[in-house]
Amino acid sequence: MRGRARFIAINESWRLCPWADVLYACDGAWWRKHRGAPEFGGLKVTYEAAAAAQFDLMRAEISWPDDVILTDGRMIGNGGNGGFQALNLALNWRARRILLVGYDMTLRRGVHWHGEHEHGLNNPREHNIRRWLSARWTVPDGVEVINCCQESGLDAFPKMSFEQAIAQ
Repeated sequence: MRGRARFIAINESWRLCPWADVLYACDGAWWRKHRGAPEFGGLKVTYEAAAAAQFDLMRAEISWPDDVILTDGRMIGNGGNGGFQALNLALNWRARRILLVGYDMTLRRGVHWHGEHEHGLNNPREHNIRRWLSARWTVPDGVEVINCCQESGLDAFPKMSFEQAIAQ
């Protein structure tokens, strides 16, 4: 699959796929806690200027409206979460088919697959979920996005299992 696809891991998810091509984390506090994630060998991206400078990360500029921003890849919409921002990066890098994995956008199963963040990092609450779901998850014509989280609160894209999506 890796020969045909590129992978963006978000925050702690890089530990589930350390071979990902890109690690995206928006929060400077996350990068500082992980000391720039030196174990990760791919491209590292953030919008937080101080973390980008401190850890030699690629910096994406953020636009505060919660809209997808289609540019040269350096400007992305906010959406209130790293998943929205990573999707925006993939769109700016001209991805034509995107599979969202782990975009549950609910608190039904707890805060994160890895538990709560520690040491001053933010954890989602109901108001965060509401903002995430109200963001404008629009993609250009000709781009297919599939949400591989069957129980996701995000209904902007068709849902199917990961296995079904990669079989297509």
